[in-house]
Amino acid sequence: MTETKASRATLTAANWAEAALDAIAENGIEAVAVEPLARRLNVTKGSFYWHFTHREALLHAALELWERHETADTIARAESAADPRERMLTLFRQLANTDQRSERVLLALSGSENTVARACVQRVTECWRSYVQDGYRALGLNEAEARYWATLAYSTYIGTVRMRRDNPDALPTGSDFNDYLRFLIKTLLPRDLGGESASALTGGQSVHDRLSA
Repeated sequence: MTETKASRATLTAANWAEAALDAIAENGIEAVAVEPLARRLNVTKGSFYWHFTHREALLHAALELWERHETADTIARAESAADPRERMLTLFRQLANTDQRSERVLLALSGSENTVARACVQRVTECWRSYVQDGYRALGLNEAEARYWATLAYSTYIGTVRMRRDNPDALPTGSDFNDYLRFLIKTLLPRDLGGESASALTGGQSVHDRLSA
């Protein structure tokens, strides 16, 4: 049966981008290819060319979709909270419950030699880290301390993501994993963080002073 103009239009560019992200999560960036994706979507290649001129255009759309979800959409949900601490808690909870596809896409793009993919990961990483740094600043830390805490927070997140892929047996499971996540959040966002109590956490010195000593 010949694919009609109507059926091509029904399958949107976003459908193709989502399918491309599925392929990246499963088999890496090289899996973004027109024919396999057309089979996945149960359409002919004509549907692809209805929306995109070439593979790179589809890859760009998929990366743009993933980047928007990981940055603007995630931060928008955090910004709905009333105060800085609650915004941080909301963000950390979102990251703790990131779906496995997003995590696998992150790891696939990080390990890719594709310069566009790596640049996308760098933008997402810096956006996330910068937002968290601003959050720590709003809690009363100085610029250097906020930067160190934000780096620690992102390193903890990406380390957990990599461990979930490479050595999942090392992580708690079930309700124990929920306890572990609560432990991480309490560690990264202790109640006495900020102001004079921030110095108390580091033995009466700022983080910068301790590292420079």
